[in-house]
Amino acid sequence: MSGTRIELRTAPHAHAPVDVPLIMRHVIYALLPIVAWSVWLFGLGTLLLILTVTATALATERLLGGEGGERSIRDGSAVITGLLLALTLPPAFPLWMGVVAAVAAIGLGKMLFGGLGMNPLNPALVGRAFVQAAFPASITTWIPPLGAERFTSVAPSTLAPPFLRPEGLAEWIADQRVDAFTGATPLGLFKFDGVITPLRDLLAGTTAGSAGETPALLIVACGLYLAFRRFLDWRIPLAVMAGVVLAAGPLHLLDAERFPDPWFMLLSGGLMLGAWFMATDMVGSPVTPWGVLIYGLLIGLLTVVIRLFGGLSEGVMYAILLANAATPLIERLTQPRVFGAARRKE
Repeated sequence: MSGTRIELRTAPHAHAPVDVPLIMRHVIYALLPIVAWSVWLFGLGTLLLILTVTATALATERLLGGEGGERSIRDGSAVITGLLLALTLPPAFPLWMGVVAAVAAIGLGKMLFGGLGMNPLNPALVGRAFVQAAFPASITTWIPPLGAERFTSVAPSTLAPPFLRPEGLAEWIADQRVDAFTGATPLGLFKFDGVITPLRDLLAGTTAGSAGETPALLIVACGLYLAFRRFLDWRIPLAVMAGVVLAAGPLHLLDAERFPDPWFMLLSGGLMLGAWFMATDMVGSPVTPWGVLIYGLLIGLLTVVIRLFGGLSEGVMYAILLANAATPLIERLTQPRVFGAARRKE
């Protein structure tokens, strides 16, 4: 037929209405209530930290992204990396150290491997691990929540000049007029003093800790929003929590005075933030049905082992990074058999 035009295109011919920028936007929406609660708990200094780390992540992505840098920052992945990284840092963390953490997260955790979709490890946790190794004292310095002057002043450490020790932090904490502040997180209190924080404080997040890791109940609610919208695989956080229960439960039954109950292990530290927003990273987590379960169980088990038997009070970060590294092996071992194909004999 004359005038008929035939157009040939390669697959896929049908496209889902969900794309990367849409998923990233909804993850940002889910993180905003956690950000708002962290600012309410810890004040102006935490807001400055979140803004600084996120802006640095965007600038690093633009700078190292080359010709595609401007395009790559529009997908929202750098914003998520900045927000998650800031939420894992202490509320009074020096801003210049936050800049270092963001550069390491984007530069070493993401762009070094080729950018979005190529990174084997969670970029935010790479940045957190970098500053934990580089600045161990600052990464374990905490301030009390709900301080009296948290919106009218910032901790001296927040604006401390690079490579100089901040002065007057203890006096600033005393001015906050917070009763019974020990300067330790719930995990630190348990590990070194044997003190169990009440569950109501863990649920509400009114404890010392990283900027966004404390409100367990709010984090779960935000994570469920993403699961309901099918923007994360709900099996992963469920498997992480199951791994914690399976590891901590028998130990608590054997020696309740030495080992805390599973509820404390689930609601303390950064477990919920890691399980719902970091372990579910689509790039670093498996895609096979059995793989996601093994991956989540591994994270839960490693977290309990590090917390109870390691030198650190927290272990979520290292557990997720180790599981990220094991993802290729997990996927290889859990590949489903092709329908109709004979099982290969080893």
